[in-house]
Amino acid sequence: MKFARNIFAVAGFYGILITLPMYFSESSFNTDYPPAITHPEYFYGFISVTFAWQILFLFIAVNPFKYRLLMIPAMLEKLFYASAIFWLYAVHRVSFMTIIFAAIDLVLLFFFLAAFVALREKRFSDDEKIE
Repeated sequence: MKFARNIFAVAGFYGILITLPMYFSESSFNTDYPPAITHPEYFYGFISVTFAWQILFLFIAVNPFKYRLLMIPAMLEKLFYASAIFWLYAVHRVSFMTIIFAAIDLVLLFFFLAAFVALREKRFSDDEKIE
C-alpha cells in the first residue's frame, strides 16, 4: 500500500506543480505557440479539469485501498491524454516538448496500473487500519 500511496502522492504534487502556473500563462502561451488562443474556455477548462484530477490523485494517496476503484478512471485519464498527444504528434500538430509531458503521463499510467494490481492482492495486517 505504501507504493500506491507514494505513486499517487508524487503524481498529484507533480501535476499541481505543472498545472498551477498554467492559470497565469495564457499571454506567454499565445506568444510562444501562435496563433493566439481564440477559445480561452477550452484552455482554462483543460487546466481546471486537470487540476481537479491532481486533487483526486492526492485523495487516492491518502487511502489507496479505499479508493482503489478510482484508480481505473485515473488510469484512463493518463491513457486518453497520452494517446491523444502521441497521435497529434504523429500528424505534426504538437511539438516534441508536448510529447515529453505525454510520455511522463504514460509512465504514470504504468505505475498506476502496478499500484492497482498490487492492491488487489493486499491483505491488511492487524496494525493497518481501513478508514
